[in-house]
Amino acid sequence: MKNPKKTIRTRIAPSPTGLMHIGTAYMALFNYAFAQKNSGQFIIRIEDTDRQRFVEGSEQVIFDGLKWLGIPHTEGPDVGGPHVPYRQSENLSMYKKFAEELIEKGYAYYCFCSVETLDEMRKQQQARKELPHYDRRCRVLSIEEAKKRVDAGEKYVIRMKVPDHEVIGWDDAIRGHVEINSDVVDDQVLMKSDGFPTYHLGVVVDDHRMEITHIMRGEEWISSTPKHILLYRYFGWELPVFAHMPLLRNPDRSKMSKRKNDVSVQSYREKGYLSEALRNYLCLMGWSHPQEKDVFNLNEFIAKMSLERIQTTGPIFDINKLNWMNGKYIREMLSLDEIIERLQPFLPADFPKDLLPKVLPLVRDRLVTLKDIGLLTEFFYRNIALKKEDLIGKKSTADKVKMYLDESIKKFEAVTEWKALPMETVLRDMCDAKGWNRGAFFMTLRVAVTGRTTTPPLFDTIEVLGKETTMKRLNQACALFT
Repeated sequence: MKNPKKTIRTRIAPSPTGLMHIGTAYMALFNYAFAQKNSGQFIIRIEDTDRQRFVEGSEQVIFDGLKWLGIPHTEGPDVGGPHVPYRQSENLSMYKKFAEELIEKGYAYYCFCSVETLDEMRKQQQARKELPHYDRRCRVLSIEEAKKRVDAGEKYVIRMKVPDHEVIGWDDAIRGHVEINSDVVDDQVLMKSDGFPTYHLGVVVDDHRMEITHIMRGEEWISSTPKHILLYRYFGWELPVFAHMPLLRNPDRSKMSKRKNDVSVQSYREKGYLSEALRNYLCLMGWSHPQEKDVFNLNEFIAKMSLERIQTTGPIFDINKLNWMNGKYIREMLSLDEIIERLQPFLPADFPKDLLPKVLPLVRDRLVTLKDIGLLTEFFYRNIALKKEDLIGKKSTADKVKMYLDESIKKFEAVTEWKALPMETVLRDMCDAKGWNRGAFFMTLRVAVTGRTTTPPLFDTIEVLGKETTMKRLNQACALFT
């Protein structure tokens, strides 16, 4: 299918190797937004030719992650489209045909070097303090001799011929003009001995076949771009626009990795991050809003996003900033009903069904992630365990605490309207009339009824706890001092 009007088409091409990396979501977001802004299409292609790293079921993990983040695609293995197949493993004969075409044109060659030969070659180069590279020993074979060896069943790969002493350059949409000398580019393997293409052949063939106009990918592929440019040239195909995005970095500037970081989109979902908040945060990775806003929705990002505003310095993925943004979304961007709905998967099994609407207004401002709901509210419905020393603060004594509790029990027993404001008024008046230290008194009361020193507003909490539970806990605390 031709693309005469040059409709903008972007893509991501993840490998199904287990989890969905946060970096994949980051790249997907920018590719999707750029396509949407330009009335184009965003495509997903699954590059599953590395069978050693392939993990069954991980393709669906990618689709689920993008759906949760609200980043839809126009074409892909799950939705189809005019450029099937969208899985590389389903198209092996095509890659072989293109690789053999390059051989016939004189741009590629059969290589029969064994793994042992390559290992020895690498060791010798390292001993000479040279960068490891293929020494091109099979490049001098005639095509006739090579084909005889192939026909004889000898194991081989197909390598690309890289020219010597050529400066290969391109105008990167993010980084400006980039040049790399071909002398540092190895004769890349295009087809492996198992019949599968390498990334380099597969990506060029499929990006051309799928009419991708803009290749927005991570900066780690800059060094490979000369190989891809050569392949476009060898096939006689028009070059797409290359735009190399900065990679996500840790606060120490190291690259985010599976070994050092939590990089799974599913993990963030399970920890109770909102999809809108995570997506919003990813928008700010290497890009800034023209009005310097931190919080905005996807439509606004699409409207404001431009390649010119993408920085080349690797953005810092700061979990504290993400936590701040997630908390802000919980506090300000969702209604109570929406939060209640989102909280359902995170409620403990013994959480009373009718409790959430009562406690959510009290703990909403303390929620950093949805998963926090369990820890923040468990004292409302589970028994608390107190020790005597828990109740005696720095400004109290055992005698004072006993007195605080005795008098509070009397006041609460007399309460006829179990509402926060009148109860607070009665207890404050008593505290002031007796000349007690307010801080010490209310801390004793707080710990006695919740088991904690930090809680939602005390009397709102007591109102939700109810008279029976409050009195029971106060009496249990008082019993510790008899």
